[in-house]
Amino acid sequence: MKQNMTLTPNMTEEEAARQKAINDWLPVTASRTAKWWYSAFHNVTAMVGAGVLSLPYAMSHLGWGPGVTVLILSWIITFYTLWQMIEMHEMVPGKRFDRYHELGQQAFGEKLGLWIVVPQQLVVEISVDIVYMVTGGRSLKKFHDIVCPNCKSIKTTYFIMIFASVHFVLSHLPNFNSISGISLAAAVMSLTYSTIAWAASAAKGVQPDVDYGYSAKSASGKTFNVFTALGDVAFAYAGHNVVLEIQATIPSTPEKPSKGPMWKGAVVAYIIVGLCYFPVALIGYWVFGNSVEDNVLLSLEKPNWLIAAANMFVVIHVVGSYQIFAVPVFDMMETFLVKKLKFSPSLTLRFIIRNVYVAFTMMVAIIIPFFGGLLGFFGGLVMAPTTYYLPCIMWLIIYKPKPFSITWMANWICIVLGVALMIVAPIGGLRTIILSAKDYEFFS
Repeated sequence: MKQNMTLTPNMTEEEAARQKAINDWLPVTASRTAKWWYSAFHNVTAMVGAGVLSLPYAMSHLGWGPGVTVLILSWIITFYTLWQMIEMHEMVPGKRFDRYHELGQQAFGEKLGLWIVVPQQLVVEISVDIVYMVTGGRSLKKFHDIVCPNCKSIKTTYFIMIFASVHFVLSHLPNFNSISGISLAAAVMSLTYSTIAWAASAAKGVQPDVDYGYSAKSASGKTFNVFTALGDVAFAYAGHNVVLEIQATIPSTPEKPSKGPMWKGAVVAYIIVGLCYFPVALIGYWVFGNSVEDNVLLSLEKPNWLIAAANMFVVIHVVGSYQIFAVPVFDMMETFLVKKLKFSPSLTLRFIIRNVYVAFTMMVAIIIPFFGGLLGFFGGLVMAPTTYYLPCIMWLIIYKPKPFSITWMANWICIVLGVALMIVAPIGGLRTIILSAKDYEFFS
């Protein structure tokens, strides 16, 4: 089985044994026994989440023509870049690039690769977890308000704290394979609540006063809203940031490399992604027009029991999604502390840093609980690079396709579109955050 532990000529047997022990302890490389279906539900859990519920809202700012075009292009481009990353995982014989930054180091160099990839990957994973904190808290509040309409109103802040309490426990599961059951449940929930979202919208029927025009009246308002919508769509395709870490859990031999089962699972996952994304986006916009909420479930009021169930399904799903994105962060922090700062691998070390991380994401979610703005801002700022064009740049550097060949042109198209998305989307998201913050009170 291929390993990803580089042994230098000057490394003693004792040092080599220590490095192996560390790799066996770290969450990404601790277990390599996953099957192809692990790839499927891990990718679904990583991809389908808070983003799918915002797609009708994104459509309301883009309109029918541009909106459908952006959805289809994003699905095709990200499917292509996902294939690239799976292929590059074992492009060097006998070596596995188990982490995104290791692939970056292969493409850009040892130091530059770290500086290019690590900051972006960390911001993606941390920002996703913050958004999932907000999503979990808002969905819990919606569930509470539906099942107990006469109860005293409770601020979203407290529901975010309740949601975070689950992660103070689950975050101590040691590695990817140990959260497989949670991830599977989350994947099932994603398909379930997505189906409820579009089916309940269709059953509700087109609203009498539906308007498919742009809600903003000024040219600047329309432009900013389009920027936000592009970020929302980018956020919906965030799974690339954990794809190599997921593939690292699959066993590999020269005869049966891990890319086979990984790609099989990824294809199944992307089919499920399409079944979730397109009906929710198109039917949600068709029914509510430009009055749709940034979370389409908030636009649905009846039947109460179904909407309450859907919101609880969202909570279960984002519990799993939070963990999928947290594991690579834990891996980076633990690697740095153990390999660079020479801390001894221990349960105490793991207990402290993981609790600190959960507390940090909870506090930021409480301070900035603005779902739509967060999606647009983070979607454009960091998810566009790591999902839309960074894999293409690494592919061009490593494989050097002939200029103006189909592969060369396809990669450059993805790069240009991804860079444009990275520039414009954060502007709209930041504006939405600022506007939302004006009337917000943290506790009441």
